[in-house]
Amino acid sequence: MFDNFSSENFSVKDGVRIHARVGGNGPGLLLLHGHPQTHVMWHRVAPSLAERYTVVVPDMRGFGDSSRPEPGLESVAYSKRVMAQDMVELMQQLGFDRFMVGGHDRGARVAHRLALDHPGQVERLLFLDIAPTLAMYERTSMAFARAYWHWFFLIQPAPLPERLIEADPVAYLHNVSGRRHAGLSAFQPEALSEYERCIALPFTARSICSDYRASAGVDLEHDALDRDAGRHLSMPLRVLWAEHGAVGQNFDVLSLWKNVSHGEVSGRSVDCGHYLAEERPDAILQEMMTFFLSKAA
Repeated sequence: MFDNFSSENFSVKDGVRIHARVGGNGPGLLLLHGHPQTHVMWHRVAPSLAERYTVVVPDMRGFGDSSRPEPGLESVAYSKRVMAQDMVELMQQLGFDRFMVGGHDRGARVAHRLALDHPGQVERLLFLDIAPTLAMYERTSMAFARAYWHWFFLIQPAPLPERLIEADPVAYLHNVSGRRHAGLSAFQPEALSEYERCIALPFTARSICSDYRASAGVDLEHDALDRDAGRHLSMPLRVLWAEHGAVGQNFDVLSLWKNVSHGEVSGRSVDCGHYLAEERPDAILQEMMTFFLSKAA
């Protein structure tokens, strides 16, 4: 699925291994995946992007073929601050002190923190189907809680969620992904097979829960501190959300991002479900080319 991409492992802080594919030449473009997926979610757009950019598609810690470290107190090892630092170190090892970032779902939350903590290194940001984490928790409605039930299931104290997922990890994957707008038909068989393989790897359930527990704990603390201090995003931001997804149906996505940004913010809905890059790859590729090329040119 990634012709002409190399497959490499990189060592970042505390010996964590980050697995990534790297392809193309040109300005650096980091693409971060969501849950319960891996870097493979970008397979329909990354090869074309690699004609203009050096495209880096990693598995974030806890996912795919990257390390699954112990979560630590309050799941701090899966805080978006730590996960973002992984990505900064990865890109530096590839020779990029400044780069562009695209993120979907959990990956977009890591990208958000990366841009806040390292504004001098992020040139442009593109988010797929998220609103700011702090705003989403503060404005949760019954409709959103029903649609995003996993947000509240995964943050329950260990080890209950882990045990339930580990009892049948593929069933969990199929339920979380298959209940969305396009069902499992959103995924090519090769991609779905890879998601199934990776979610069944040892300690994946623990990593997933730790990621979400951090988002409902230490990440909210970091976000609130930034809000109170007036620290907002400063680089151009493009936000796309699913017309048939829970985020766009429950939140004023563009307005919420404008509230936390001092830079240019634009965006629109896309006629699809949550998995935009796999359901509407042509539209997402065109959006990325247009948005990122304005800088790369």
